[in-house]
Amino acid sequence: MPEVKGGTYLPGVEADPKPGVYRDLIEAARARAGEYSHIWDLFAFQHDIMVHLARLSEGIIRRPSTISVGMRELIAAYTSYRNECAFCTNAHAAAAGELLGHELVAQVLRDLNTAPLDDKERQLLQFVGKVTTQLPSVTGADVDALRIAGWDDEAIYFAISTCALFNFYNRWITASGVPAMGAESHAAQGRNIARNGYIRE
Repeated sequence: MPEVKGGTYLPGVEADPKPGVYRDLIEAARARAGEYSHIWDLFAFQHDIMVHLARLSEGIIRRPSTISVGMRELIAAYTSYRNECAFCTNAHAAAAGELLGHELVAQVLRDLNTAPLDDKERQLLQFVGKVTTQLPSVTGADVDALRIAGWDDEAIYFAISTCALFNFYNRWITASGVPAMGAESHAAQGRNIARNGYIRE
């Protein structure tokens, strides 16, 4: 396959994509010498296993729930921002922006305390930040406070699951050296996630 600049820290992984949809996506991008989402390289290397990660992501983020898909995408972006994972922050801020409005998402990432959210939403994101950066201090009282704010247990479950999923993704992507893309590529990625979700099969 033709080479494309800006790969991961793992060239041996990039050089060995297994048959499947992710290899097809990589080959198409490399054939046109275009920028592409190098997370595909991580998925393609163990395609038979990582398709389940894509399905898990689809279930956690997009399954109908008492918490909106847009809020879950915002949790993904905010978790990634707190972890300083540029790739995931840009990708999921773009997806959340498609669903909630780009200016709102930008304001949340710039300053959660002054962003135009209601108190219920702000409190949930503050909890997500605590789970991400101060996990040992999280207690049942934090969850009780979310219930008092108006979130039910289903919404809290999906919020915690989204936060946990993106703490995994942030470490997987950052330690593997997946680079952030240009603004337009991330915008296109966000539109695709918002419209089509996570499963590429």
